[in-house]
Amino acid sequence: MPVKHLLLIAILALTAACSSNEPISENLSEAELYQRAQTDLDNRNYTSAINNLKALESRYPFGRFAEQAQLELIYANYRNQEPAAARSAAERFIRLHPQHPNVDYAYYLKGLASFDQDRGLLARFLPLDMTKRDPGAARDSFNEFAQLTARYPNSRYAPDAKARMIYLRNLLAANEIHVAHYYLKRQAYVAAANRGRYVVENFQETPSVGDGLAVMTEAYQRMGLEEPAASSLAALKLNYPDHPSLRDGQFVPREREEDSRSWLAKATLGLIDGDVPRPQSSTRASQDVIRQYENAQQDLPRDLLPELEEAAQQEEGPRRSWWSRLTFGLFD
Repeated sequence: MPVKHLLLIAILALTAACSSNEPISENLSEAELYQRAQTDLDNRNYTSAINNLKALESRYPFGRFAEQAQLELIYANYRNQEPAAARSAAERFIRLHPQHPNVDYAYYLKGLASFDQDRGLLARFLPLDMTKRDPGAARDSFNEFAQLTARYPNSRYAPDAKARMIYLRNLLAANEIHVAHYYLKRQAYVAAANRGRYVVENFQETPSVGDGLAVMTEAYQRMGLEEPAASSLAALKLNYPDHPSLRDGQFVPREREEDSRSWLAKATLGLIDGDVPRPQSSTRASQDVIRQYENAQQDLPRDLLPELEEAAQQEEGPRRSWWSRLTFGLFD
């Protein structure tokens, strides 16, 4: 983005901030305040419009423009990049006027405010992957659009709300897949399989269903569960034969198992491995006991170590020389 554009945005924001500090005359009538707010909205001076609409509502709460001013306030906050204020104003209007003929507009703007909540100034100009962002606002937007389409299916805003719901549903499903792959990288295979199954069961007809089956297959294979892995793989091959995880009909895991060896073991290709793998039967409790024993042995006073070594030698027998070890005891 050119620097001049950033400077222009900064100047406009500073100008809007300065204009918002202008006092509103106490002598203005309700109609004059509403007209000033409409002029500000036409000129896209949303900060000033918000101030005039708030003044109108506080001074004339039962006037003929009060309800319309509350609706206009939702729109002004939304266009002023204040999603929290827009959602709060929409919730207030819905609570105060549930039977208003334009209440569907409040539901729609509330959903739009949540829809754009994560799309700040940088997100509009930078190629950010929205599927990797926090899905909270997207989930709220989906639920709010769902309320609109359920309560007012014939609303003029329902078609656009349904189109946005499809996008949001795909986004939420893709976010679940990102989380599942994060669990695969961390070798949390049970959590990864649960995420994949959740996508398959709750986000049907989205592009991420195939990814969910692939995650389930990989997680079950890592855990050694052959039957569920084979079932997931069969469903993947049947419904998504062109999935990237399938090559020549064979499943290729996307995530590699992390190499938990030390850097010395990796550098020497395992010839010098300081971390000896524990047996599979070793439990976390036994590992803690061994660790406590090793720590206690290191903390022993030095004057006791010779006595302990001598006792160990008596139990193991006399210590053999290096020549004896080299010739396997033939010349001992």
